[in-house]
Amino acid sequence: MSGMIATRDAYGEVLAELGTENEQIVVLDADLSGSTKTGVFGKKFPQRFFNMGIAEANMVGTAAGLAAVGKIPFLSTFAIFAAGRAWEQVRQSVAYPKANVKIVATHGGVTVGEDGGSHQSVEDIAIMRAIPNMTVMVPADGVETRAAIRAAAEYHGPVYIRLGRNKVPTVIPADHPFAIGKGVELVAGTDLTFVTTGLMTAQAVKAAELLLGQGISARVVHLGTIKPLDQDILLKAARETRAIVTAEEHSIVGGLGGAVTEYLAGVCPVPVYRVGVRDRFGTSGKAEELLKYFGLMPDDLVDAARGALAKS
Repeated sequence: MSGMIATRDAYGEVLAELGTENEQIVVLDADLSGSTKTGVFGKKFPQRFFNMGIAEANMVGTAAGLAAVGKIPFLSTFAIFAAGRAWEQVRQSVAYPKANVKIVATHGGVTVGEDGGSHQSVEDIAIMRAIPNMTVMVPADGVETRAAIRAAAEYHGPVYIRLGRNKVPTVIPADHPFAIGKGVELVAGTDLTFVTTGLMTAQAVKAAELLLGQGISARVVHLGTIKPLDQDILLKAARETRAIVTAEEHSIVGGLGGAVTEYLAGVCPVPVYRVGVRDRFGTSGKAEELLKYFGLMPDDLVDAARGALAKS
């Protein structure tokens, strides 16, 4: 792992690049462009940037209208507002007609930090993956964020991309060919498999190193796309290792762990242990403190892996 960058920073950079390459791209923001980093695009292309104010539902409806006339709207706000406050408009105006709208939600998960549980979205992945026609992506780092945003711009249809607030280490190789719906095996292993998304992938890579020192071979599979799910890489892991441990900065209800168990239960039942926020709201604290509080550190993944193997 090398380098540290917040995925929202990578988003701002690549969005500005895309603005030069494709004049159909327009950007909408709900008065948070300094935090979501869409302000980088806004300064470069003020004629294609729209601050919609604190009116998320109206922003989604406007984006759907712009898509209807051929534009490629990227709209951004915090995940708690994109997935929560504007949910009906996302369902009715974007997903139902398959509008070509890209929802890039920053400040997902508990690492929003001191803003507290009211601003820590731990349900957004579950909410978005339940909506038909919606593609859901959660990049691991800045490298994958750049690739995911470019893939979203080329893909025709609704997309939800969840990004974080804080800097995270780079774990995805720069030459990795990103594709929507395809995961990547970052660490080879034969005893069990970590299936991860978002910042938890870096935590799993560290956990795999710790386990190797204990004589346990752990595979790390990162899913940058949660919907559609990479069924091939999951089925291979289920057949080749003794247990699956999912890890996400999200509720264990309905997110990555839910998606993995729903699929494997029907084709290759294996023990699946879910690491995540255990069906509760977030709380206030520094990001590192909250990762420890909610059991999302590498040591927690090691404990989960050892427990899974003991029962397999």
